[in-house]
Amino acid sequence: MTTSRPRLAGFTSRLAPIIDAYLRLKDALGRQYAAERTILRSLDAFLTTIHDDLTADTFAAWNATLGRLTPGVHRNWLRVVRNLCLYRRRTVPDAFVPDPTGFPKPHASVHPYIFTAAEIAHLLRAADRLDATPRSPLRPETFRLAIVLLYTSGLRRGELVRLTVGDYDPRDHTLLVRESKFHKSRLLPLSRDAQQELEAYLLARRRHGFPLASDSALIWNRSRRGGRAYTGEALRCGLDAIFTAADIRTPTGARPRVHDLRHTFAVHALLRWYHCGVDPQAKLPFLSTYMGHVSPVSTAYYLPFVSALAEAASMRFLRTCGALVTVPPAGGRS
Repeated sequence: MTTSRPRLAGFTSRLAPIIDAYLRLKDALGRQYAAERTILRSLDAFLTTIHDDLTADTFAAWNATLGRLTPGVHRNWLRVVRNLCLYRRRTVPDAFVPDPTGFPKPHASVHPYIFTAAEIAHLLRAADRLDATPRSPLRPETFRLAIVLLYTSGLRRGELVRLTVGDYDPRDHTLLVRESKFHKSRLLPLSRDAQQELEAYLLARRRHGFPLASDSALIWNRSRRGGRAYTGEALRCGLDAIFTAADIRTPTGARPRVHDLRHTFAVHALLRWYHCGVDPQAKLPFLSTYMGHVSPVSTAYYLPFVSALAEAASMRFLRTCGALVTVPPAGGRS
């Protein structure tokens, strides 16, 4: 008497045992793998429909169903399946593994826009001119605070909208960022200006009788349920409108991205160290920790060699080594 294979975590194809074992391994390593699980579920459902294993032909057939995806997302889906195939090959030497050279080309990297201090001031004035709405009675104050925290703390957009009132410690003037990217939490000391802005915002909430419970969203708007956090998309749309109102454009004529404020935070921190005579290389691990990175290598991505940094580095070199490379007088010997 034969028995049917048990259903494993919702996977039903011939590849189900491999997918299940692979995801169990990732879970044991502390990886959430939510997006990857969705991708593998799509592959599993396709293989279940055609009653076949994963081969070059079935992979190509599944790949043909992904035309709705953008090239970058499409490439990532194929990469996730390739990693599964590499895992399978550990125990099945002749298992199919896709050739990555046939994957969609990755997007060209986006060059970040670094705001000037004057442009940050323009953004704050544009936020102050926003109209309050029934759903966002403190819209000017909320978006002003969002800009201040993004610029002075280098927060990710998702980190900002997940903050609660209780994440701010008014005694130590710190923000607790919980379980963010790479499953890291961190405690951020705030600058004096950021402290004052946050205190003023909370005072405005108190004056209007809006929620201030520790679990209330910090970046808050009113809803039928009494209030909730802004979504990441709603925050992006609001900040895009402020970028437009402040008439700030990148060299290509496009609006800056919200993420460019995080790049600006990192670059301006480096510039302050140069101007104060501090060794930036020694400070990079601190910046890396503050930004929630696993190492300074990740932080380097946020430090494009813009002209202001080039000038500061050149001046540092001149002060340190200028006497060694001075040009000899005309007719003199080098």
